[in-house]
Amino acid sequence: MPSSTSVPVELPKPPKLNLDEFVATALSATPAELHPFFESFEKLHTRKLWHQLTLKLYEFFDHPLSRPFRVNVFEQFVRDFESKLNQLKLVEMGTKVSKEIDSPQSQLLFLNSILSRIDAETSQEAYVLLLANIAYAKLVYGDLEGTKTDMDTAWKTLDRLEGVDTAVNASYYKVAADYYKARIFENAAAKAEYAPYYKHSLLYLACVDVATDLTSEERLLRAHDLSISAFLGDTIYNFGELLMHPILDALDNTQYDWIKKLLFTFNEGNIGKFEALAPLFPQEPILEENYPFLRQKICLMALIESVFKRNANDRTMSFQTIAEETRLPVDEVEHLIMKALSLKLIRGSLDQVDQKARITWVQPRVLSRAQIGELATRLGAWIDKLGNVEQRMAPHVSAAA
Repeated sequence: MPSSTSVPVELPKPPKLNLDEFVATALSATPAELHPFFESFEKLHTRKLWHQLTLKLYEFFDHPLSRPFRVNVFEQFVRDFESKLNQLKLVEMGTKVSKEIDSPQSQLLFLNSILSRIDAETSQEAYVLLLANIAYAKLVYGDLEGTKTDMDTAWKTLDRLEGVDTAVNASYYKVAADYYKARIFENAAAKAEYAPYYKHSLLYLACVDVATDLTSEERLLRAHDLSISAFLGDTIYNFGELLMHPILDALDNTQYDWIKKLLFTFNEGNIGKFEALAPLFPQEPILEENYPFLRQKICLMALIESVFKRNANDRTMSFQTIAEETRLPVDEVEHLIMKALSLKLIRGSLDQVDQKARITWVQPRVLSRAQIGELATRLGAWIDKLGNVEQRMAPHVSAAA
């Protein structure tokens, strides 16, 4: 059995499997540690125990010594009876095997060959998983247009499926997130790409076990990229899902630990802390380049925080008060409020004559412990007011009875 990971330009159907010959060749060409696998393959294939054979193949493909032999085992052995296997499991094995193929052209040929043998209607999850992996291979090799085409095709099927295997969702959301990251690298000024990266990356993390499925380097990179997207996304003003996610722990005690502090600073709308951390921005040139945008964003977050701190019956604010809360000149306050209204961060109205803003609603968001404490204090005061009302009303109610 040759150990080359090369694949011919075309993938014709291999000759009918001669099991005895295949096993004999494998035993003579592979390390002794792999021999029990081939002996099991022979027994399980002979008895047509396809499920058990699938499990044994998984073990084989996971064995580190199997790497030089994976492509040939798949092409010469698995392909002979692949129609009898669970198609999702088949695709999972095929995509793992494809990573041993060095040539981009050959890898895509290998994956597309499997795709041509998968029924997109009867094996929809397998079809989506394989298409997502093909899209990722194209992304790695710089074919963004081909990646987007395959992503869109995969989504048309995935969007109508229910109870989807998490591996299928993870594959799709991973390639989608990394596609938008690649678009950002193409044009760092394209803030429209940060939000879809942020969204798909969080969906990807929801499908995997961060502690076991990602290496420490992958966790750090993902946490860093998510944070940058949260800062620079022109529609992202709610960091709640990210702030609660364990992926942020990867930033602790690293050169990026200040970025985690900056995330919480934005969530609190704390301009003082923002200004204290601003001298660190040169460590992330993209943040330094976008300082005016970030300054406006922290002012918007400060406005939200200022409104949140007020009681529902005390949300008519003068422009002067808002200027003090956001550290802006009074003549810039009206523009800030209009920006907040257009982004649907708040609802309300402006009185330009009296220079006042009446806020009727503020976007919900995740609260820090300090913010929760403030909310608890306000709830306590509200309960006390209700108690006072009850005491005043009680005599009247008794008299009426």
